Amino acid sequence: MSSDAAPSVTPGAVAFVLENASPDEATGVPVPEIVLQVVDLKPIGSRFTFAASDGKAKIKTMLPTQLAPEVRSGNIQNLGLIRVLDYTCNIIPQQMEKALIITKLEVVSKALDSEIKCEAEKQEKPAILLSPKEESVVLSKPTNTPPLPPVVLKPKQEVKSASQIVNEQRGNAAPAARLAMTRRVHPLIALNPYQGNWVIKVRVTSKGNLRTYRNARGEGCVFNVELTDEDGTQIQATMFNEAAKKFYPMFELGKVYYISKGSLRVANKQFKTVHNDYEMTLNENAVVEEAEGETFIPQIQYNFVKIDQLGPYVGGRELVDVIGVVQSVSPTLSVRRKIDNETIPKRDIVVADESSKTVTISLWNDLATTTGQELLDMVDSAPIIAIKSLKVSDFQGLSLSTVGKSTIVVSPDLPEAEKLRAWYDSEGKGTSMASIGSDMGASRVGGARSMYSDRVFLSHITSDPNLGQDKPVFFSLNAYISLIKPDQTMWYRACKTCNKKVTEAVGSGYWCEGCQKNDAECSLRYIMVIKVSDPTGEAWLSLFNDQAERIVGCSADELDRIRKEEGDDSYLLKLKEATWVPHLFRVSVTQNEYMNEKRQRITVRSEAPLDHAAEAKYMLEEIAKLTAC
Repeated sequence: MSSDAAPSVTPGAVAFVLENASPDEATGVPVPEIVLQVVDLKPIGSRFTFAASDGKAKIKTMLPTQLAPEVRSGNIQNLGLIRVLDYTCNIIPQQMEKALIITKLEVVSKALDSEIKCEAEKQEKPAILLSPKEESVVLSKPTNTPPLPPVVLKPKQEVKSASQIVNEQRGNAAPAARLAMTRRVHPLIALNPYQGNWVIKVRVTSKGNLRTYRNARGEGCVFNVELTDEDGTQIQATMFNEAAKKFYPMFELGKVYYISKGSLRVANKQFKTVHNDYEMTLNENAVVEEAEGETFIPQIQYNFVKIDQLGPYVGGRELVDVIGVVQSVSPTLSVRRKIDNETIPKRDIVVADESSKTVTISLWNDLATTTGQELLDMVDSAPIIAIKSLKVSDFQGLSLSTVGKSTIVVSPDLPEAEKLRAWYDSEGKGTSMASIGSDMGASRVGGARSMYSDRVFLSHITSDPNLGQDKPVFFSLNAYISLIKPDQTMWYRACKTCNKKVTEAVGSGYWCEGCQKNDAECSLRYIMVIKVSDPTGEAWLSLFNDQAERIVGCSADELDRIRKEEGDDSYLLKLKEATWVPHLFRVSVTQNEYMNEKRQRITVRSEAPLDHAAEAKYMLEEIAKLTAC
């Protein structure tokens, strides 16, 4: 298209893409410049669809997610022109029509004044001749349009079959390369549920355990892998039963494979672990072949979260990636799993990062016995580790734990690791580290600093029953304690080593499942609820040990002693002294289900006494904001 001519569409372009499902399939036909007009552009979920027009014909077209920002920024506009650089064209099941999926394009023109119509061309020969009858054909030049390259075919008797061409091209190629040479390798971003046959070339960047399940239809087994292509796009693939047994030994972490004959569906947002709108299922008929010697496909893709930014992930379904310097490693413990009473190994490690915060990570099963032992042997050298797919929980304020698909890389070759090592060697070694768990639980100093962010009244929480439905939300409160019920369960018996609940052992002492040992003594730890009030209403808050100790003014063991030795009057007086005292609270709001009914749960994550000077300063700042408006 010449630079001095008015921008226009390529005549016959729609017919060309309908005949050639991808540019690579236009064997023997020069691929023309494909310029189309965007008509009826509209959003569908996170994507955009439109009708691509060449002035005479239209085709339903979809833009993948990565091109959506081009529409939102205004680069791609309705009635604008685009140049298609790469695409796939597939039949939509149950609709018997083809759809164009554009994977790479250039913007030719912003919105034109109107839709381009080429009515005058109806009597002329098509600009792109797809099925010529003669041995050689020269295309006619349409009126007011630039010429397209002529299509010159060899005599019919010289045309070879597709199988002959493929056999000649691949020659003695290794079996692992045959899929790529037989059919075009598709990028993951171009895949969708409406596509027919496809081949992908991907690296296994995460492999879950083969696990069993039981439901109303019976028992079975399942496992997942995360796959990454050369563009860094990821997708999760799931295999059930016979397919799981077939492919579990075939898939190896870090290796590259050609995969075909799988199916796709829209990903379940609650359980998705990679950023892809779709997820893949492979049955026993899928084709998986290792691509030996391939190195260009990237290794594991990380989305690291700083330790001091883990708070919003507590209790949610989203898994996180963390990189840190190992500070300590515990011995291996044996923990009895409640669901099946099976004993599994566990090991805790503590890591730190540039935020000068530490977090405890629980390693389970093979990671505890293999990588965990490796870290124990080298802990004195403060190794750096990168861990993918960790669950965030509120145990001990905040902690992390591995799941079946978690992976650990020791001394990873990553820019983040180099930066972390430089920080640790220069200043991190001598920095005083604080546990993020203690900050979330009960750090007075840290808690006081965070008590003025997201400040709300109680009515903001209690008036919205759906608050915290998807994931925990966090707020700060300034409230008075109005009631501590004396007849509630105030504490539980805990192991003095790990603080987990213990049971009375047969004979004497107390048995700890976490430590797998019997102790003669145990300690009491608070677990209670309190009612708080502010000018807008009241609510019940759940408290754990550290916060409760500061509110009540003594430990649970001491309060139990007061009740037993000094009587109920002293016990009630101790609780009454704690009421009608102002406190600053940092709380999380979640939804729990009880008796088939969803209830709001407000949990205190940190507590601090009211600092009147700081509170007055905060109020003056809020007043200044109001007057500025």
